[in-house]
Amino acid sequence: MATTARSKAISINDQLIAVTKHAATLRSSLDAAKAPEAVEGLRNLEGSLVRISEVLIPFEQRFSHLQALAGIGQIVNSTLELDEVLQIVMDTIVRLTEAERGFLMLRDERGEMAIRIARNWERESINENEFAISKTIVQRVIQGNEAVLTTNALEDQRFSGQESIIAFNLRSILCVPLMVKTELIGVIYTDNRIRTGIFSESDRDLLIAFANQAAVAIENARLFSSLKRTLAEVTELKNLMDDVFASIVSGVITADVQDQVTLCNRAAASILGRASAEIVGRKINDVVPVFANDITPHLEAVRNNDKPIIGLELSQTRAQGGNVDWRLNLSPLKDAGQKTQGVAIVLDDLTERKKLEAQRGLLQRMVSPAVLDQIDPNSLQVGGKKVYITVLFADVRGFTSYSEKHSPEELVAVLNQYLAAAAEAVLAQEGTVDKFLGDAVMAWYNAPILQTDHTLRAVKSALAIREAIAKLHNELPKEAHLDFGVGIHYGEAVLGWIGTEKRLEFTSLGDSVNTTKRIQENSAKNQILISKEAYERVKDEVEANPFAPLTVKGKTHPLDVFEVVGLK
Repeated sequence: MATTARSKAISINDQLIAVTKHAATLRSSLDAAKAPEAVEGLRNLEGSLVRISEVLIPFEQRFSHLQALAGIGQIVNSTLELDEVLQIVMDTIVRLTEAERGFLMLRDERGEMAIRIARNWERESINENEFAISKTIVQRVIQGNEAVLTTNALEDQRFSGQESIIAFNLRSILCVPLMVKTELIGVIYTDNRIRTGIFSESDRDLLIAFANQAAVAIENARLFSSLKRTLAEVTELKNLMDDVFASIVSGVITADVQDQVTLCNRAAASILGRASAEIVGRKINDVVPVFANDITPHLEAVRNNDKPIIGLELSQTRAQGGNVDWRLNLSPLKDAGQKTQGVAIVLDDLTERKKLEAQRGLLQRMVSPAVLDQIDPNSLQVGGKKVYITVLFADVRGFTSYSEKHSPEELVAVLNQYLAAAAEAVLAQEGTVDKFLGDAVMAWYNAPILQTDHTLRAVKSALAIREAIAKLHNELPKEAHLDFGVGIHYGEAVLGWIGTEKRLEFTSLGDSVNTTKRIQENSAKNQILISKEAYERVKDEVEANPFAPLTVKGKTHPLDVFEVVGLK
């Protein structure tokens, strides 16, 4: 019947002992008187077998140790997990040396020896409160880089009087260094607190040989553990960089020295209207064909000069219509050794921003910048409030007769020059241009920003208009020489957003506005008339003469006005 388990191999020495015993049995069964030669022969055979056995024991033990080392080497190198390697090493040592306990110490980050693992003969971990070892012996091994063996530490003259040996009743001790090349990385310490003489020189040699293998295995495991930590840190850093890279609102593209795209973030893919997978690995010119011809010389300049190009703006017309505006920053892409490996492109699509800027620019030409600064889309409400302001009306004189002789294009060109001169004079004094009424300009001061000298500002604007008209007459043909009539008044008005949510206008309403308009209608060419209310506020700074009272529509009493001559 076939066996299901392999029997333990019988050593040669055991077989010799068995034969010796069998020879002794045969010799005792023979009658020495009848067969003296046979009895003597068996006695001699017994002696020879005993001597052979004594010689064979150390060789067999050495062979057994070599077999054990071969197996141990395979075991300790079967894993790169440091904790597993340490446990395998310690359990194997305790088993081979028949020790009671085993301790394995390694240098920590401070360079000091610390117990990493402690095991007993039952393959159980030892609690820290049972870490009773001879520090003297450990220190001797560390200092000398040589193994220490004592069969009875209590009687060993080398360690007589050592407190730890006496206190812990230490007897058999075997301690060997863990060496990697010429560097001591740790110590293996085994002992037996009960029996003496359990360790032999053969055990010492075996443990030294094993320690050499174990040290390499431990160092490999430590390097592997360090590599794992580094890999985890690098992976975490890479994930962080990927998250940061993906969250950048500007498009970022990197390319190698052959202009082949190596990286592309989410924003760049969105700006270019393609998936990242369609961009990475392709040539830059294929990825951005709309401005490929324009960007190529700049890429060459970055590579040749090894200097960045910041704030490059390009504008192209799309095939499907409409312009596209780009802003690019081009920088050399360098490695850790500062060697250029390609180029990094930071890309922003300015198309919508340019459109908004153009719209705001147009709006600024229609509405005072001071009014624009007051606009809050989140709190914009229809309605107004009462304020005291100075209102100015300026009207182009002679425009009706001029329009009868010229084309609409010529009329608009000339009219815009006169109105622009008037608007610039108002804005120069931080007034607000309310609106253009055909060939007239309406403006007001002291709102939305308070101005203590707002009436004087209005007068200065009127005088500036008169000077601007004189300059225009030097530039335009005589037939295009037109003039202005200006009216100024101070009083109460309602200022605010007038209209509906779909169509709003920031303007001023009230009798003061109507009064100013009536005064302006009665002014002659290049004449500046101001109401009595306005004159009282500036009479110390302005030179003005009384003018004939004005009888105007909507007023029961004539208006007292003054003609402005200039500033005092």
